[in-house]
Amino acid sequence: MSKTIGFVGAGNMGKAMMNGILKAGIASPREIVVYDVYPPSLDAVQTELGVNTAASEKEVVQKADIVILAVKPNMIADVLTTIKEVLSEDKILVSIAAGVTLERLSAHVPEKTKIVRVMPNTPALVGEGMSALSCNSFVTKEEQQELLAIFNSFGEAEIVGDYLMDVVTGLSGSGPAFVYMFIEALADGAVAEGMSRSSAYKFAAQTVLGSAKVVLETGKHPGELKDMVSSPGGTTIAGVKSLENDRFRAAVMNAVVAATEKSRTL
Repeated sequence: MSKTIGFVGAGNMGKAMMNGILKAGIASPREIVVYDVYPPSLDAVQTELGVNTAASEKEVVQKADIVILAVKPNMIADVLTTIKEVLSEDKILVSIAAGVTLERLSAHVPEKTKIVRVMPNTPALVGEGMSALSCNSFVTKEEQQELLAIFNSFGEAEIVGDYLMDVVTGLSGSGPAFVYMFIEALADGAVAEGMSRSSAYKFAAQTVLGSAKVVLETGKHPGELKDMVSSPGGTTIAGVKSLENDRFRAAVMNAVVAATEKSRTL
């Protein structure tokens, strides 16, 4: 790519992104520059990853071609105000702040700034993230492909319309928490029937991992895959019936809708 990538924020998500970028060879450590208000986080990425550090947000913007703002939503306005005077039209500004729209981001920066809103998720920490990117009209098709390469380096990424970003937040952004709850519940059921806690978590987590991989690699409808496991009069269909009786699918749908609606109010 031969571009310098800057990070404002070196927390878990920022660090996961840097790891992915470095492992994929998209940039070398010398082509990454980072700033964080918390010195121990900055020292950690410099020691562990060998990246360059900066003394301020402005220095990151001045040195980088692509600037990734890996900060919380309540910090984004202050950061944008701080860097506004050193932003130029040739730089790409990327925000991963949940709920902060392209329109809100553009209100704090020069008119023709290239802005990308991204919603990654925490599985990026193990290289299996799902990221959605929404770009304003100043970002070229070539630049979009470069950005997709960055976010594909620690999972999967797709370009979506800005109007879908709240849905993405409710689905893939919040979804890992729902999946963790499902894994815990699966394990609790097994523990109730006599399995050890450690074994139950391993069996449950691997079952979820493997099932997700089947969906992605076969391209089959989840309902079809469910039917393949559900023999007539068997154990699986008995469990499926129990889930339906307890309104399992409705509960999950309601969770995604609730998280999406909350994202719209941020």
